[in-house]
Amino acid sequence: MQNYFMYEALMEAKKALELDEVPVGAVIVKEREIIARAHNLRETLNDPTAHAEILAIKKASEVLNSWRLSGCEMYVTLEPCPMCAGAITASRIKRIHIGTFDPTLGACGSVIDIVQNPYLNTMTDVNWIYSEECSDLLKDFFKKKRKTR
Repeated sequence: MQNYFMYEALMEAKKALELDEVPVGAVIVKEREIIARAHNLRETLNDPTAHAEILAIKKASEVLNSWRLSGCEMYVTLEPCPMCAGAITASRIKRIHIGTFDPTLGACGSVIDIVQNPYLNTMTDVNWIYSEECSDLLKDFFKKKRKTR
């Protein structure tokens, strides 16, 4: 089941790729059912907060009619940045499943750790999936971007 949800997040990332957005996708699951899905739309919306995770949290909150996403899990293709990690903990998501790490802005343990930080009193469970497909999608995107500059 876990692989199915990451696959769905990857499909969202591919939607972002089609829009020439950084290919990141996220799905939020409650009781083994996807209740929200999103992909990056920062360039499309001209909104620095339009990351896949933030957009998925907003959709899930609408579905549940609550800002508290207790009992929910997020599957995301790239390790969340500090902004998204903060939103994940603020929304009370219980577990995040991550497709690949972000060596630049990763805020779930690779660069800093916002989601499991005793100083911030945050203890969101983290499951590293390490999907080569998630990693390759991002690497290929940035490789192409560098060539067109």
